[in-house]
Amino acid sequence: MPGRLLTAVLARPGLMRALGAGGRPIERDGRVLHPGVQALLGLTTVLDRATNRGGGTPDPVTTREVFVTTTRLVMPSRTDVHVVGRTIPGPDGAPDLSVRVYRRFGVGIGRPEHRPATIAYFHGGGWVVGDLDSHDASCRLIAAVTGCVVVAVDYRLAPEHPFPAAVEDCLAAYAWIQRNHAVLGTAPGVVGVMGDSAGGNLAAVVAQETRPGHRSAADDVPAPVAQCLVYPALDARFVTDSFQVMGDRFFLTREGMEAYRAHYLPDPATYGDVRASPILCPDLEGLAPAVVVTAGFDPLRDEGDAYAEALAGAGVAVEHRCYDDMVHGFFGMGVVPDCLALATEVCDAMGSLMRREGARRGG
Repeated sequence: MPGRLLTAVLARPGLMRALGAGGRPIERDGRVLHPGVQALLGLTTVLDRATNRGGGTPDPVTTREVFVTTTRLVMPSRTDVHVVGRTIPGPDGAPDLSVRVYRRFGVGIGRPEHRPATIAYFHGGGWVVGDLDSHDASCRLIAAVTGCVVVAVDYRLAPEHPFPAAVEDCLAAYAWIQRNHAVLGTAPGVVGVMGDSAGGNLAAVVAQETRPGHRSAADDVPAPVAQCLVYPALDARFVTDSFQVMGDRFFLTREGMEAYRAHYLPDPATYGDVRASPILCPDLEGLAPAVVVTAGFDPLRDEGDAYAEALAGAGVAVEHRCYDDMVHGFFGMGVVPDCLALATEVCDAMGSLMRREGARRGG
């Protein structure tokens, strides 16, 4: 009910304008912020002031419960998807991992010769917050639109488990997915990777680390057939223009990013590690075809744009979409009708890529 009420409010243009910036459109760097997003931003600012949450940067660890509650409030949940939890082995010497498996009703039923493809999904949250619950609605949307089986991974979080724990967990989960297609009822070898923000970072790293001949690649674990990186965090050095220009008020801020980085990468010497900053990988040739999504009002915009350009320069097929009037996080802001439409469009692009690559490989 709260989500429906919020959707109704954000669908009214006049009220949306009134909630943000004194009714004036927000413009920056030649871009105009979407009015619904502007209203949500204004509403969030009002709530922060009312609860005294607007003064300074809180400890990210204390915000985990708030993050889950907020994300579930602003993203409607599909009901045409079957969801089941599983526990799978973690990396050597590490705890088991929880995953959640999503399958749209009817997919793969009665057609054993046409098993669905799989998408390994890694959630965002700065490697510090986020879990299976925070991104449940988004994973339902991905499964419903793509027709793929989605396996969401609950990787370990910092600061309790700093880099490279999240990378190791995601690689272990990806290997399990590839080795257990019979358990999942999915097409063997037809696996893509997808993630938002920090999860986009992890998806890019998994794509790089599992290339044939790479040090992390196992003989029985094929590289992904596709990758979808949604406003990915790709450069831990924070050196882009968009980091400076868009880092002060649009949900994701410079302060927040620096706080998350301090927890995940406590040693600055790791900023240049390609598993932390995959944009620094010197050789991108042979990586999976990609959908790269960025947002105009996002501190991470420029690094996502640059990575898409670098992939294309290395001969990788890339579909790059920059939604100029959107902010970081729009993929999970379905209470704003246009955000839900764009999130659906992103899922459709990934679904099309998965079907194309699956057919090309005979999956």
